Amino acid sequence: MSKNTTVNCPNCKEVFKVDDSVYTDIVKQVRDQQFNDDLKNRLAIAEKEKQSAIELTESRIKISFQDLLNKKDKEISALEFKSKSELVDEVSKKDKEISDLESKLANAETLKKLALSEALKQVEKKNDQLENDLKSKDTEKELLEKSLNEKFNDKLNHKDESLRLKNEEIERLKDYKQKLSTKMTGETLELHCENEFNKLRATAFQKAHFEKDNDASAGTKGDYIYKESDTNDNEIISIMFEMKNENDQTASKKKNEDFFAKLDKDRKAKGCEYAVLVSMLEADNEFYNTGIVDVSYKYDKMYVIRPQFFIPIITLLRNAGMKSLQYKAELNIMRNQNVDITNFEDKINDFKTGFARNYDLASRQFGEAIKEIDKIMTHLQKTKDALLASVNNLRLANNKADDLTIKKLSHGNATMKEKFNDLN
Repeated sequence: MSKNTTVNCPNCKEVFKVDDSVYTDIVKQVRDQQFNDDLKNRLAIAEKEKQSAIELTESRIKISFQDLLNKKDKEISALEFKSKSELVDEVSKKDKEISDLESKLANAETLKKLALSEALKQVEKKNDQLENDLKSKDTEKELLEKSLNEKFNDKLNHKDESLRLKNEEIERLKDYKQKLSTKMTGETLELHCENEFNKLRATAFQKAHFEKDNDASAGTKGDYIYKESDTNDNEIISIMFEMKNENDQTASKKKNEDFFAKLDKDRKAKGCEYAVLVSMLEADNEFYNTGIVDVSYKYDKMYVIRPQFFIPIITLLRNAGMKSLQYKAELNIMRNQNVDITNFEDKINDFKTGFARNYDLASRQFGEAIKEIDKIMTHLQKTKDALLASVNNLRLANNKADDLTIKKLSHGNATMKEKFNDLN
């Protein structure tokens, strides 16, 4: 089947379409005409150059020959005034010179022919070069034309292939949508997601729990809750799922965002970290058909997906949760280290407080003891002073006793003096 090619008129700028076969004929005609015109122009130029070279060579030879003839005519005129013998000699010489000149002329003619032949060779060489250049240009032109045609055909084929792939993708999506809608109508979107999860439960989700939310104590409930913990029972991830099918009567003619508020409330009520709306609503909305849609700009940690992204969203959020759990573990270690440091500081502070209290008590008791010692020392000092005073009195008494004599005792006492004298 022929294809149409868009052509722009260089004069009127009008855009029109021509058949590929017509386009090829036009290109070929333009190419042949250009080649013939170019070849004629180059041959005409070569012929002009050839003729110019011949004329230039002939002109140079004629001028040289004419100069020689003029010179000989002058010499002959000069010889007419010389003697006969001299004239004979001169004639002989001139004959010889003429012979030489004829020989030279013959050589000049030969040189002329050689020069002409060389000039012709140069012209022919240039013509050959021009022909080769023309052939090369023609080959390049043909290659360029071929390349442009190939690129043009490739673009057309690529365009056709892209169009075919798009049509196939549209048909595939329509078929997928029809099958999926039919499947969803028969088994419900919730059961479909549960079956998809159960296919991988034994291999990829061994420690995960994916069950229906049956707790309506808060007034509402979601459809499914996904939770997963590590070997130490630390929660890795928790997701509240809500499923909405375009064939559900409750979701008829509604938008995805009509369910955001309820889903966010259910997530918070059940203590889940994330909220995911698995939706078949707004099937023609490209915003929700691009893949995993983050709507956390309206509600925190909330996503909207199509059913085919049910398993990928779990995997994506679980990987992020495991990384977050690692950071949490490292944070707990740092927090415990900080608690140990805080307890150590508290113990030091308690020791400082107890030591200060005990030191204060001991200091006061020591002060009291010092005071008592000072009192005792004051009392002892008084006793010491009293004893020192007694010793002094005893010394005085001793001195007085040492100074006591019979003469002093009997001085002024005649009776005692008489008695002592009697004893003597």
